[in-house]
This record gives sequence, structure tokens and C-alpha cells, in this order.
Amino acid sequence: MVIYPEKISQINRKCLLYNCGEIDYQSAWIWQKSLQQERIKDPEIVDALVILEHPPVYTLGTGSSLEFLKFDHLSTEYELYRVERGGEVTYHCPGQLVAYPILNLKYYQQDLHWYLRQLEEVVIQVLALHNLIGERIDGLTGVWVEGRKIAAVGIKVSRWITMHGFALNVCPDLSGFDRIVPCGIVDRSVGSMAEFIPDVDLNLVRQQIIQVLSEVFQVEMLDPQLSPAMPDKLIINH
Repeated sequence: MVIYPEKISQINRKCLLYNCGEIDYQSAWIWQKSLQQERIKDPEIVDALVILEHPPVYTLGTGSSLEFLKFDHLSTEYELYRVERGGEVTYHCPGQLVAYPILNLKYYQQDLHWYLRQLEEVVIQVLALHNLIGERIDGLTGVWVEGRKIAAVGIKVSRWITMHGFALNVCPDLSGFDRIVPCGIVDRSVGSMAEFIPDVDLNLVRQQIIQVLSEVFQVEMLDPQLSPAMPDKLIINH
């Protein structure tokens, strides 16, 4: 039986929950930027959380080096985007849950290191629900289990409004990571929850991410039915 951590008694903020299926990267990226810009223009708008999966895609951070790609970026069959988050190259695919919190850090802590550690804490607590010990590594961003990187974290913050977030490898096909040096870390491998829990339930982990994130950031998730709908054309599969 899965037992959630003790709930935080004081809820400070409300957060619109967009609990989506599989969405192509470019559409989700445009949507994220729109959500962020809305809150930059009007800081009173409540926070948002987008949780989804992506079809196979590679993304580079703002300053990512192309040397960590093992394929020619100019003539490739693989989808590749350079985006405004921090960090090196990473890979997204089905079976990996991606969380994009759009938060106004003026209501939390105006400290990017604090925010990165809180995102890691969400992952660590979710893993603990499955008796997995998630660990941080000094000087690196993300979460590891038994030396294998199981979650990547990368953010962009403008006027203290966040976008991008973290990606947790639940039960993906990890072969796509073989075409890159994930996050530019040459001496550490990538892993997934399924390697430790073969029958891991993706939908259960999705709900746990929502629950734990609401507790770590002390936000009240609004009923998805009350959240404004994402345009249907951006949703590939529920």
C-alpha cells in the first residue's frame, strides 16, 4: 500500500492543474511560454502545473554544447530543439513523466537554488513512496537512484515566473539516451523506475507527482474540470 507523507496543514496558493496526455514538444513549449507570459503581465493569476508525456524528442539548453550529441544535428531524423532552460542535452519520450510548474516565486522564495532543490525534493518523495532512495549529487542537478540518473531538472525563470521543470523516467524506452551524453555527464548512466520496479504504474506515479508537488510547494490543486482546457489541437493522446 502506498502511503503519502503527512500533508502540510497550511495551503498558501492555488494552482491550476493541466493533467494532460501525450503532447508534441513544440506545442507544449509554446503553451508553457504563453502561461508564463500571462503571469508576467498579471502576477495575480494563480499558478499552474502542466504534467504530460512527449513523443521522442531531444532538447538542448541555452548554452548546451553540441559535442554531447552523437548524431549530426544538421542532417538528422531526430526531432531536436534548443530552448531557454538551463542544462545540457536531454531526451523525452513516452513513459517519462514531465512536470512543468508555472509558479510565481515571489509567493515562495526568490531563490533559484531553493527552487531547483524543491523540484528535486518532489522527485525524491515520490520515489520514497515506492521504497526507492533518491539522491542528490553535489554540484549536479537532478535525482539519482543507485548511481543512475532517474530525473533531470532544468528551468527558466523570468521576473520570478518559472517554466520548464523536471522529467522523471518511470517506464520509458531508454535507448534514445544512447544517442547523447545525457545532461553532459559522461561518467553516469541514466535509469528508470521500471528497472527497479518492473510493474510500476505510470498513472499512479502521475497522481503521486501531483500530490507531492502540492505538498512540497503548499499549493491547492484546482479540480481539473475547473481548469481552463488546453486547446484540443495540442493534445495527441490521453
